[in-house]
Amino acid sequence: MRQQLCDLRRVMAAHGVDYYMVPTDDFHGSEYVGDHFKCRSFVSGFTGSAGTLLVGADWAGQWADGRYFLQAAEQLEGSGIDLMKMGEPGVPAITEYLEKHLKPGMTFGFDGRVVSARLAERLRAIAEKNGAKVVCESDLVGEIWQERPALSARPVMELSAELVGKSRAEKLMDVRAALGKENADAVVIASLMDVCWLMNLRGDDVSCTPVVLSFAAVTAQEAVLFINPAVLSEEIRCRLQADGVTIRPYGEVYDYVAALPAGTKLMMNLNVVNSKLESCVPSGVKVIDKADPTTLPKAMKNDREVENIRVAHVKDGVAVTKFMHWLKKNAGKVGMDEISVAEKLEEFRREQENYVGPSFTPIMGYAAHGAIVHYSATPESAWKIEPRSFLLSDTGGHYLEGSTDITRTIAMGELTEEEKRFYTLVLKGNLQLGNAQWKAGCTGANLDILAREPLWRLEMDYNHGTGHGVGYLLSVHEGPQRIHWGVSNTQPLDVGMVTSNEPGFYLEGGFGVRLENLTVVREVETNGYGRFLRFETLTMVPFDLDAVVPSLLGEECRMLLNAYHAKVRKTLAPYLTEEENAWLADATRAI
Repeated sequence: MRQQLCDLRRVMAAHGVDYYMVPTDDFHGSEYVGDHFKCRSFVSGFTGSAGTLLVGADWAGQWADGRYFLQAAEQLEGSGIDLMKMGEPGVPAITEYLEKHLKPGMTFGFDGRVVSARLAERLRAIAEKNGAKVVCESDLVGEIWQERPALSARPVMELSAELVGKSRAEKLMDVRAALGKENADAVVIASLMDVCWLMNLRGDDVSCTPVVLSFAAVTAQEAVLFINPAVLSEEIRCRLQADGVTIRPYGEVYDYVAALPAGTKLMMNLNVVNSKLESCVPSGVKVIDKADPTTLPKAMKNDREVENIRVAHVKDGVAVTKFMHWLKKNAGKVGMDEISVAEKLEEFRREQENYVGPSFTPIMGYAAHGAIVHYSATPESAWKIEPRSFLLSDTGGHYLEGSTDITRTIAMGELTEEEKRFYTLVLKGNLQLGNAQWKAGCTGANLDILAREPLWRLEMDYNHGTGHGVGYLLSVHEGPQRIHWGVSNTQPLDVGMVTSNEPGFYLEGGFGVRLENLTVVREVETNGYGRFLRFETLTMVPFDLDAVVPSLLGEECRMLLNAYHAKVRKTLAPYLTEEENAWLADATRAI
């Protein structure tokens, strides 16, 4: 049993807490969090980027989704913590578990700063129904984490309007216009991505996500940025103030909300704003629970952003294609493992102008490790790569011109017929979805079958979404759009949205295949039948023809693949060496 689990139970007993919940969250509802906020990983030992830990006096459970089943099972072994496989038959949601196990007189606790207002409301309702008490003022993990990292305070950089297509002053005007439409007086924005997008700032407070710890408040008369002032240069501070932005210390957002005058109509996204912040709202203030007015404009990239993102993908395509060539040339000839090849790809990316850094922790899974959807190699787990089977490479980069996310599954040598078959079926799904054209109003759920159909015909599937939004030098996972048939999402896909296209197949103990391109939604035309949209593929990297069975693709997908490869070849040729171009010509040959 993990010592951290024993220590937490000791502190729980001292506080009279029977169940304590430890989510994977910061004060902003972020998907990825800085080191200071990795309380769940500290206690459980499970390092996946998502999941919730629930600790009782004599039982503990770690909820994890399908991306992490294999990883969590390995990391939780011997910890004294049960793996709760989310969505699997017989596995209750954490709220369902609490409904059954919270008894009258019990106390349920969590840190209200890292739980959304919406979830906290539901948890309180469950506790009240069961006659239990809720306490949310204490950070119990903080009491046992002796060497906890401090809050990050990295310097901030500013993006020009030339890069992002719109000035900070223009964005503030748009937010104020949105407040007017909602008949609201103020908005408090907690999402780090939205604050950074609004202020045209980027930071380094979360690994691989260039955001800065901050909140923003906007009214008709003022804009306030709650941030550690030490991270701002004098030049950036002056430009913020010139645009009418007042700078206040990070923690003062709670005082700001508590001081709002009675009668204020305050917009807050209660799915993002933390419970403590929502509890500061005075009784005379009306809360309008809406998505932040920045969310949709942030997702629908403007023309300048799309133009720059194309540039980023050419640079990234050069780096990844050089990497593929290097792998093919050296497989079986030089020593390589899952960590060293990730470092090699990073070398190629660093050669590109305006490269900022990785957009997420690289996933390099060789052979059976490729079947672990979000596998992350460690010095202890890294396998040597041999000239056979697949290397699944899921990586991305941040550039000043935008962010990338690409998966290529690469044949390292001889493949089995089974490996080739499933590679081809996954590729067929990718090509079918990438070729989609639809009537405006469709969501990603409407299109998901195009990617899954080749596998569904065999009664097979993959346990993750097919597509997620991608930010502009922000989070590589950005809403509100997504492509996933099994998840409720009412957000239509619309012009400028950058979304991944990443079907996969995973055979536990065998191999994994995932093929991912990024796309942007483009206008087709509007006629008497309505408005029509399509995807434009942004990623410029070849698929591995060594793994393709052309007869399984079908004629239409074979032609789509040939056309895509011709475009990749033409786009990348000016940036490659003679040897690399010779390899690329063969790697993108018509089939």
